[in-house]
Amino acid sequence: MAGMALARAWKQMSWFYYQYLLVTALYMLEPWERTVFNSMLVSVVGMALYTGYVFMPQHIMAILHYFEIVP
Repeated sequence: MAGMALARAWKQMSWFYYQYLLVTALYMLEPWERTVFNSMLVSVVGMALYTGYVFMPQHIMAILHYFEIVP
């Protein structure tokens, strides 16, 4: 039973990856080019998430202080 659920999840993830390749036109690239592109994409998204995690609380607190919502 768990094996079928795992197989179904794997099939769904494969379908999502295929859709990602089609939408971004990465299916036309060679495997090494696709790896470079995906690595850069993961790096940029990771840096954006980290920056948001580090700096957003400071900006939110500054906004709340500006509008005098928090003392």
